[in-house]
Amino acid sequence: MHTDAQGNALSGATEEAANLFDAAVKAFNIYRGDPVGLADQAIATAPNFVMAYILKAHLFGLATEPEATREAKAIVASVKSLPLSEREASHVAALDLLLDGEWSAAATALDRHNADYPHDILALQSGHLMDFYRANARSLRDRVARTLPKWSEDIPGHSILIGMHAFGLEETGDYRRAEEAGRRALDVQPLDSWAHHAVAHVMEMEGRAEDGIGWMIAREPHWTGDDNFFRVHNWWHRALCHLDLGQADQVLALYDGPIRRDRSLVALDMVDASALLWRLHLTGHDVGDRWQELAAAWDSHADGRTYPFNDWHAVMAYLGAGRTSDAERIVQGFRSTSGTTEIDAWGRRTALPLVEGFAAFWRGDYEIAADRLHGARHIANSFGGSHAQRDIIDWTLTEATVRGGMKGMAEAMASERLALKPNSPVNRTFLRRARGNATAKQKAA
Repeated sequence: MHTDAQGNALSGATEEAANLFDAAVKAFNIYRGDPVGLADQAIATAPNFVMAYILKAHLFGLATEPEATREAKAIVASVKSLPLSEREASHVAALDLLLDGEWSAAATALDRHNADYPHDILALQSGHLMDFYRANARSLRDRVARTLPKWSEDIPGHSILIGMHAFGLEETGDYRRAEEAGRRALDVQPLDSWAHHAVAHVMEMEGRAEDGIGWMIAREPHWTGDDNFFRVHNWWHRALCHLDLGQADQVLALYDGPIRRDRSLVALDMVDASALLWRLHLTGHDVGDRWQELAAAWDSHADGRTYPFNDWHAVMAYLGAGRTSDAERIVQGFRSTSGTTEIDAWGRRTALPLVEGFAAFWRGDYEIAADRLHGARHIANSFGGSHAQRDIIDWTLTEATVRGGMKGMAEAMASERLALKPNSPVNRTFLRRARGNATAKQKAA
């Protein structure tokens, strides 16, 4: 029987199909190229090639988009008619959980899977992304740490694991080791977009905006190619650095250029676009009619069911575009859901107060916004990307307390932010404005 590059058996594969599968997995590993197209070629070459179908199901299932989720379900249904090995059946069981909205159960299933199949890099990366989408920092770090001792530098993909571990280290606050691991992974595979972005996250979390811009510029040839799935997200990281330095013109130029020029309908790209426009709004900049284009793009994704993190970012665009009825549609969907899946719970417990808080902020109801967001900001180990992405909650909460004249709370929130990023001009401005709202007695104290 043929095997993949890491030595795992491949049911139904031919030598040509196995090579195409390895190329597809490698493209997925570095987020560059066309892994779906390569998987399709493998299937065309070997129609009973189980892992090629499973790879496609993972790619579509992790897209957090309604149409992609439907496609993944169809792929899983068809693959069940083929003879499955124990490893392949384990993949299918995890995919069933994922596509039923049980992200944590699916991630746990793949964790157990990798205890038995430690060299299954597809399962490792898929599980790592599930950890990311459910904001589980510890699992982002420890899933890879549990498996790394079973690998060595001569196994293809070893550096990819180092890059994933770098991101897990960053999300758990181990910034020195995270940066070292990310740079080490890139020494082996300079095109590893995940490792590059792990180092960018370190610089973002440490408030090293100048370093972040330098990091992105120096390595720009490695992450800006048209075939790079992560290029918009990396441009977003550079834009955050400029925003922290108060360089709004550069931020808008990046938004109108590489971030939104192609009008991407990829959910990850639209999340970044919404978050960037919202941050610009928070800093008092008029973004013109950019909201309208983005809101229209969200219409094909914002269903209130597939992935609430996306719906929350769609609400930002709907509010900015004046489409309050669409924002309310999302709110009512979260309020009325009676589903029992983890996705349903994310919508009711976490996404609902977030969208209510952001809607209240947009209306100028700053007391309500602060009330909703103060509790909703602690969503780690619930859902929603990285610390850098979720920082928009604290940013909006702090701005609400400043604008709402909540003097004590405003200064407390600004002080909290400065404790994490003492050199951030944005955070220093928060503290200055908070103290500017204080009474004479408070200022004296």
